[in-house]
This record gives sequence, structure tokens and C-alpha cells, in this order.
Amino acid sequence: MALLEVRNLSVHFGGLAAVHDLSFVIEQGERLAIIGPNGAGKTTTFNLLTGQLKPSSGEVVFKGEQITHASVFARTHLGMARSFQITSLFPHQTVYVNALIGLQGTQRSRYRMFRPLFKDKALEMAAQELLESTELWDLRGEIASSLAYGQQRKLEMALSLASKPDLLLLDEPSCGLTTTESADITARIAALGSMITVLMIAHDMDLVFGVAERVILMHYGEIAAEGTCDEIRSNQMVRDIYMGSRKTLGHAR
Repeated sequence: MALLEVRNLSVHFGGLAAVHDLSFVIEQGERLAIIGPNGAGKTTTFNLLTGQLKPSSGEVVFKGEQITHASVFARTHLGMARSFQITSLFPHQTVYVNALIGLQGTQRSRYRMFRPLFKDKALEMAAQELLESTELWDLRGEIASSLAYGQQRKLEMALSLASKPDLLLLDEPSCGLTTTESADITARIAALGSMITVLMIAHDMDLVFGVAERVILMHYGEIAAEGTCDEIRSNQMVRDIYMGSRKTLGHAR
């Protein structure tokens, strides 16, 4: 049974079909990348999958359960997590407090707004483990907004992993990063265990070809091409629609 099934998913804004009749599946442990030009419907697709946007038609099935109209938190509780293209941290809090809040938000007690974060030893230990695993523990006392942008993206990925998701959705994870930072985030995604399935949107083809096992090209809200990295790299339609030149695709690794 597939981990995620997207069946004939569509959403319309007035007369515009932002996503039209979209269907694909993701197997457990797979790394799937969605590419495409700006306006192709990639982020809209993510919003549909995570419940931030309701579809006009179609279905989303996760772990065999119909979640088409489920809430964002219900999907998180089932094992779905997302990082955003623009960092969504608590900018005026420390790295450590961000980790504590992120972890508490995955628990059923999340609505107890006045629960003291620093009196929950299990939560504190989990926060330390999370930050150590992403090499952010030494920065735990730093205010999130003071971090370098690459460090902020690393922290956001750590918070996305706080819920120990089965499916991790990454929206442009290398956006705004230096070449070195991008290579680091690529290595981190590639090193995630097989228990975490990855679906990502990316323009960075080094990231795509360094991580993905399968690639979908979206164009005007539909799937224009789909295949392995080698098939996408050599697909003339991909060159014409997205990459623009044979040289660009040929040099991506």
C-alpha cells in the first residue's frame, strides 16, 4: 500500500485551475521531487496535501486513510510534516525555546497554553536530542532571528522532524542558501532514514538530482513529465518547459 495517494486532485480560483486532475503515489521511504516553473501549481499542491487549502475535487489518501478534508493538525498527528519556503520560526525566541515549542506542538497537550516549558524534563531532553542531531545545540541560547539564514533553515528542518513524521514535505529547502549550505542540506536530506518519506519542491537541480529517486514536472497545474533523474535529465520537454537549455541540465549532478 502506498504511503500517499493523490487522486484526480483539482482546485480552482475563479475560472483558473491552479491544479488540475493531479494524480500520483509515493511509496514508503521514497524521495520524490516536484519541479516546474513559477506558477506551475507546486506550492498549491503542497497546500492541498497539508490541509491549508481545500480541493475543488479529488482525494488525498495518507496511510490508507481518507484525509481530503482533514485538518492540518490531524494530518500532522497521522505523521505528515512540512517546512516552508520562507522560514516559519519564532524569531524573537531562542533556538532552544523554538525547539521546545515545536516539540510541544506535536503533543496532545498543545492547547495547555500556560504549561511551563522548562518544567517538563522529557520535553527538555527531547529538545536537546533534536538540536544535537542537527548540530544546533551549541547555538541553543541564540535568538532565532540572529542566526545566519542557513542556520535558520537548518532549525526549521529540525522542527519539521520534531513530530517524527512518516512523510516530510520540503518547500524549496535550499532557497537562499550558499553553495556550501545547499550541499549540507542536500546531504542531510539524503541521510534521512528509510522510515521518513520525502516529498520536496525544488528549483535547485543539484539538490533534486542529489536526493530524488523520482521527479515530477508540473506545468500549468498538471503533470507534464515524470520519471527517474536520468529520464528527467534527458527529457526534451523538461528542457523546453523548465530548464531552458541543454547545458543547464547537462551540468546538474
